[in-house]
Amino acid sequence: QEQVVESGGGLVQPGGSLRLSCSASTNIFNIKAMAWFRQVAGKEREMVARIIYDQTPTYADFVKGRFTISRDSTKSTVYLQMNNLEPEDTAVYYCNAPPGWERQFRRAGMNVWGKGTLVTVSS
Repeated sequence: QEQVVESGGGLVQPGGSLRLSCSASTNIFNIKAMAWFRQVAGKEREMVARIIYDQTPTYADFVKGRFTISRDSTKSTVYLQMNNLEPEDTAVYYCNAPPGWERQFRRAGMNVWGKGTLVTVSS
């Protein structure tokens, strides 16, 4: 059973915007911690943003001021609003446990990564 489903990716021109969605199972969403990651073929996966309880979200330097992570409890969904996209943002985006939260996620049934959603920024 999939614990998270990522969606919202697509092709967008430089400077454009996309909103990604991470629909999580109740078990996962109730942990109240989530992170977005991205991976380019041939490179390691890197964290983009994380949100933990009601703490101030944190972002990788390369997306600060452009991306916003948020959570909708009514929909068990975590969003990643991406503005002013750059070609370097092209990647497959995933949601999963923030660093240090992997054990809780495994206990809740999150044992594999989701399929991710592809974001392509190109003119």
